[in-house]
Amino acid sequence: MRANCTRLYLHYVSGTWDRLPLITPDIQQRVYASIVGECNYLECKVIAVGGIEDPVHLLVRYSPTLSVSKLIKQIKGSSSHFIANELKRHEFFKWQGSYGAFTVSHNHLDRVANYIRNQRLHHQQKSIISHWEMLSSPPSNPNHSTSDRPSPFSPHSEEKT
Repeated sequence: MRANCTRLYLHYVSGTWDRLPLITPDIQQRVYASIVGECNYLECKVIAVGGIEDPVHLLVRYSPTLSVSKLIKQIKGSSSHFIANELKRHEFFKWQGSYGAFTVSHNHLDRVANYIRNQRLHHQQKSIISHWEMLSSPPSNPNHSTSDRPSPFSPHSEEKT
């Protein structure tokens, strides 16, 4: 019998409560390390993690035995506990209740990873993809980008060789 072969990739985005700037530079890398640690515990491979004070983006390869909702519940729960009990004791921290989760094809991993790693620059230049940033309600057509710029992952934006 042959072994199963899966390549499941997820781009996850979550904001802080009321989009408050709670993931400050002094804790940002430790928060990301906590998220990576939880992903490792869940046997997921983190490809990229990044963000600003709000939101956080994560690109991960995950197992077909793990549901998206369980993965996100574990990430949000463990990181929230870590922040509230170790990093920012006696200070308010909470993730917003909603999140964004987008499947990513193997061919687009590098592009999505670079987008995640360069969050500060994207926000400074206002070159964000708004439905990934959860700044507005999601588009009714999943192939339609709500930003003024076309999605770098649409078939029309492929580079010509």
